[in-house]
Amino acid sequence: LTGVLDDCLCDIESIDDFNTFKIFPKIQKLQERDYFRYYKVNLKRPCPFWADDGHCSIKDCHVEPCPESKIPVGIKAGSSNKYSKVANHSKELEDCEQANKLGAVNSTLSNQSKEAFIDWARYDDSQDHFCELDDERSPDAQYVDLLLNPERYTGYKGPSAWRVWNSIYEENCFKPRSVYRPLNPLAPSRGGSCLFCLCLEKRVFYKLISGLHASINLHLCANYLLEETWGKPRWGPNVKEFTHRFGPVETKGEGPRRLKNLYFLYLIELRALSKVAPYFERSVVDLYTGNGHEDAESKALLLDIFRDTK
Repeated sequence: LTGVLDDCLCDIESIDDFNTFKIFPKIQKLQERDYFRYYKVNLKRPCPFWADDGHCSIKDCHVEPCPESKIPVGIKAGSSNKYSKVANHSKELEDCEQANKLGAVNSTLSNQSKEAFIDWARYDDSQDHFCELDDERSPDAQYVDLLLNPERYTGYKGPSAWRVWNSIYEENCFKPRSVYRPLNPLAPSRGGSCLFCLCLEKRVFYKLISGLHASINLHLCANYLLEETWGKPRWGPNVKEFTHRFGPVETKGEGPRRLKNLYFLYLIELRALSKVAPYFERSVVDLYTGNGHEDAESKALLLDIFRDTK
């Protein structure tokens, strides 16, 4: 990609240089800090939108406890993939075991970290929350180490994965009428999109959703399970998968536009960070973990990033 982005006066080359030499190195250091490294989440929380029929992509899901009602519709529909005892002990078993390995959350935490979290929570309880997480106090919520759980390929694919993105786009009224949904890559194409048929606000909103989609797909392509040999998986960039999702020929010209939307999203996020900077610049706001020296360094690094975004 080269040149000026649509709807803004910034070119792609400038964004690449800014991110590569200023933001990205500092973000990497910040991610290694305890305050940003650990995240509390309820992995057992049910999906609020439909009955969960995921492709066994969490660590405790094997074929045995999966009732037929939870098998993806696409697998049950085709006669060649009919859910049966024969299929259960062949391809579906392999797929589910593979997904079990890929989607497993590494929940390893040291005792020292667990004790520190209690102190963190006590501190947080005494502060005004800038952002309230809705299920942090659930008894099922647990901390995960994001360094041990990088964003990458998980094996979650097929009808269940398509339905998530279909819902995001279909329930979003701000979309060009000519963009074909659902996002099933096997579905026939109905031609290109007409983003400029929308007013600016609707166009921006659609581009942000598309940019998020592109970001997730890029992580998937950049950190892909290339092979598993003797129990040691080899991860790395998958150029073929990237081309399939973003190549101009393979996507009938949509791929480069998706990538441009990612750059657009990046600029919006930079603006959001610069707007929120005054909140964190206050002396009363700490990135509290209980380690005074590390907390001070973390905040200094965060404010340094905010200065760059400005």
